[in-house]
Amino acid sequence: MVAVMIASTSLPALAEMAGSANLGRESYGMASWYGPGFKGQRTASGEKFNPKALTAAHPTLPFGTLVEVSRPDRKKSVVVVVTDRGPYVAGRSIDLSRAAARRLHMSYLGAVPVRMQVIGMTE
Repeated sequence: MVAVMIASTSLPALAEMAGSANLGRESYGMASWYGPGFKGQRTASGEKFNPKALTAAHPTLPFGTLVEVSRPDRKKSVVVVVTDRGPYVAGRSIDLSRAAARRLHMSYLGAVPVRMQVIGMTE
């Protein structure tokens, strides 16, 4: 029964269902940001990477997931959209665009501890 239901559900609908299941999910980890050289390259979602956009790479959250990333030590936060996969460095939980890193006052640092909370999906 489940296999039939999944087979008849479109991929975007499955991604939305997965995103809904994550709503409110909170986690803590280390955030880093994309260094220079990625501008214009294709992300895993197919979009071109724009360091001025508020985007992020996450290993498992569906593309289009809205995540509030905050630095509790600085009382700074930013909402990003997951458009890519990564980070591919051990001990890191999320990679942020340069614009998002600047909002968190971390662009001069390599990585910082953050709180991440799923707040929704883009339309």
